[in-house]
Amino acid sequence: MTTSRISLSDIRAARERIAGKIERTPTVPSRSLSQHLGAPVYLKLEHRQTTGAFKLRGASNAIASLTDEERARGVVAASTGNHGRALAYAARLQGIHVTICMSRLVPQNKLDEIRRLGAEIRIVGNSQDDAQREVERLVAEEGLIMLPPFDHPAVVAGQGTLGLEIIEQVPDAALVLVPLSGGGLAAGVAAAVKGVSPATKVMGVSMARGAAMKASLDAGHPVLVEELPTLADSLGGGIGLDNRLTFSMCRDLLDDVILLSEDEIATGIRHAYEQEREIVEGAGAVGIAAVLAGKVKANGPTVLVLSGRNIDMTLHRKIICGEAIAESAA
Repeated sequence: MTTSRISLSDIRAARERIAGKIERTPTVPSRSLSQHLGAPVYLKLEHRQTTGAFKLRGASNAIASLTDEERARGVVAASTGNHGRALAYAARLQGIHVTICMSRLVPQNKLDEIRRLGAEIRIVGNSQDDAQREVERLVAEEGLIMLPPFDHPAVVAGQGTLGLEIIEQVPDAALVLVPLSGGGLAAGVAAAVKGVSPATKVMGVSMARGAAMKASLDAGHPVLVEELPTLADSLGGGIGLDNRLTFSMCRDLLDDVILLSEDEIATGIRHAYEQEREIVEGAGAVGIAAVLAGKVKANGPTVLVLSGRNIDMTLHRKIICGEAIAESAA
C-alpha cells in the first residue's frame, strides 16, 4: 500500500484478510425515504456490525497486518469511541494489549464498553488533538504501535470493504452518502465504489459544528478546527495537520460534502427510529438527515450508510421526545 492512495486491489486484499472477523451487513430499501427523495433509497445497515459501527473493518485489517514483533509491543490509538471499541475488540481476539486515548468529550457509554473489552483507557484534554498528543508520547516513550482511527493505509483499506459490499448489493447505485469525519470511511468507500463503478457519485456528510475535513477541503490543506459538542460526536476531531492519506483521497474522490445542523441530525435519528425501526447514533443518522433536509439531489438509486448505533440510550430517548438539542449540542 502507498501513503498517497489506497487502490481497489488493496481493498480487495483487506476483504480477504478480515473475512470471518466482521459481518457482511445488509442493505435494505427505505420506502419512506424513497418517497421523500423521489428516487430509490437504500440503507446500508452497518450499525449492525459486531461492535456497533463500521470501525471494526479497519481495526481488524490493521491488527491482522501487524508483525509478530509489533503485536508484542502493544498498540495505541486516539478515538472518539467507535475506533477504540473496534480496536479493543480486534486486539483482544489476538491477545494484544491496547491503550485507547480519548478526550473528555467522549460519551460515557463508549468509555464503559471499551473498558469492558479490556483496553487501557487514558482521558486527556478536551479534543481529539489532545488525545493524539498522548498517543504520540506513548509511541515515543514506551514503543507502542500507533493504529490511528483514519489516516492509516490498513484502516482505510479495511473501511473500503464496505464500499465493495454496497456496489455488490446495489449495482446500479447512482449516489452513496457516507458520514465524514477524519475521512477513513469516506476515502475507503469512495475508492472502492469508484474503482468498481466510476459513474457513481460519493458524497460526505458531516455536522456543521466543527467539520474538520470540510474546513480543510475548503482551505486546500489540513487546518485546525475547534472541536465542539455535537449529536454526531463520532464525527468530531481534527484530521491532523500532517495528514498523509485521507485528505488527498477525500479531495480527489468525493463529489461534494453536505453539512447538517443539530436539529437536522436529531430529525435523522428520530426518523431512523420511528420510520425505519433502527436505533442509530448521530453520526449514523447523517445520511437520513441530509435527505430529509432536502440537501440531496439524486437521479437514481441512492445508498445511505448507517455507520453506527453506539448512542447513549438516555440521550436517544430524549431525542425521540424532542428534548435533547439544547443540552446535548449547545
